[in-house]
Amino acid sequence: MSKRDAIKMTDEELDAFLAAERKVQIATIGKDGAPHLVTMFYTLWNGKIAFTTYKNSQKVRNLQRNPVMTCLVEAGTDYNELRGASLTGNVVITDDPEVLHPVGIVVGHQIIGMEPPKDPADADPAIVEGILHMMRKRVVVILEPTKITSWDHAKLV
Repeated sequence: MSKRDAIKMTDEELDAFLAAERKVQIATIGKDGAPHLVTMFYTLWNGKIAFTTYKNSQKVRNLQRNPVMTCLVEAGTDYNELRGASLTGNVVITDDPEVLHPVGIVVGHQIIGMEPPKDPADADPAIVEGILHMMRKRVVVILEPTKITSWDHAKLV
């Protein structure tokens, strides 16, 4: 077995890892061909990385030209703790309230430094009102992965 195979996460480990983390580094391709890299708070929507961003953001403009995005979710400080996943694929951009509102509520809590609710329907209505006001100028970006690479260096111990 190769070292690469030895540290790869199982599907269940990957799902749990992505569900536990909150920040994702996303890379899109700019008009000039250079990568545009930013960190975003995210949640999982139907098991896929989803985040909100302004409709007119650079990343949305990039994705409208070229819908391919790479996401990196990583954790750990010391080498034997490093865990992560790189996911590449096409994106869906939507402002559908059926998606925008629940994703926005979870991510909005993260943005304002609060623990997100397990179920967006259980969130404090006063907080939800403010978050939904923020969502008026935002869209949700959802990654449809076509390639996933994962690693967990703790498996080497």
